Amino acid sequence: MKLRLKIILILFAAVLAGQAQAQRIKATASLDSANILIGDQVKLFLEIEHPKSVSVEFPQVPDSINGGLIEVLGRSGIDTFEADDEKFMKQIQAYTITSFDSGSYRIPPYWFKINMDGNIDSVPSNGVTLNVYSMQIDTTKGPTDIKMPYGAPLTLKEVTPYILGVILIGAIIFFLLYSIKRKKKNKPIFARPPKPKQPAHVVALRELDRIKAEKIWQKGKTKQYYSELTDALRIYIEDRFAIRAMEQVTDEILDSFRAQKNLLSDKNFANLSQILQVADLVKFAKYTPLPDDDNLSLVNAYFFVNETKKEEQKKVEGKGTGEEKNDDNIEEVEIK
Repeated sequence: MKLRLKIILILFAAVLAGQAQAQRIKATASLDSANILIGDQVKLFLEIEHPKSVSVEFPQVPDSINGGLIEVLGRSGIDTFEADDEKFMKQIQAYTITSFDSGSYRIPPYWFKINMDGNIDSVPSNGVTLNVYSMQIDTTKGPTDIKMPYGAPLTLKEVTPYILGVILIGAIIFFLLYSIKRKKKNKPIFARPPKPKQPAHVVALRELDRIKAEKIWQKGKTKQYYSELTDALRIYIEDRFAIRAMEQVTDEILDSFRAQKNLLSDKNFANLSQILQVADLVKFAKYTPLPDDDNLSLVNAYFFVNETKKEEQKKVEGKGTGEEKNDDNIEEVEIK
């Protein structure tokens, strides 16, 4: 008897739990507006709230309702939301409806099919009423004149294409005039801006570094070595002192410096003289210098460029005192 009583109580509790769960399943139908004019559109919402463990099948709403007096123009997908209780969820589907006949129309309840642990059941929604009104015409005033359309102010969106068109035409005209002017001067329409000129000593030191790295005097090319060495110095002298050294012979270059004694110190003049005179002997008198002469000529070239570069390049950065670097700070050149 006790076992049978326990079984009955368990079955009774399960039935009560199922009924409590079923009571929480709620289906509703609603309109976003119950009153419309003929031809206006309104949304019909079918919503159901149920436990997450319950499967729901939405009703099939036909293309026309209430004998064709209400037409279904469109339908959305089913949207799912979390309910206030985490164990429950809401599902909503919207339908766009309209009517072209005035009157009050009843939209019937729709049945949702539910599946609770294999038990199939149905839950109905409530019914809603849609009121459709026609336009009211005032017949007491008689016929009236048709109002002419009023001129709406122009918006930025409307005038933007015209503004862009004027700018484009102006740009095309400017480009044509500019290209004609460039062609008359035999210049290209588009030209890259010239690169900033590098300081004379930077160019000279880079060339001396190349000569030092190649060491062609050790390969028996002594004449070529002195030609490249003196050319680097002549280019430097032209750019640094405005003396046309590339067009002058050694004596003319030295005379130009003698005429302007403030350009070089005696030490720098002696270094330049040594390089140019040895180079002339090698190039024109077939003189074969000693290895020490080759090394000395390159060292003197480095010292000449470093000692005579422009004053602003020699000032100590950050101090602003105008003091020049001493000879001790000049980088030593080791030739092997």
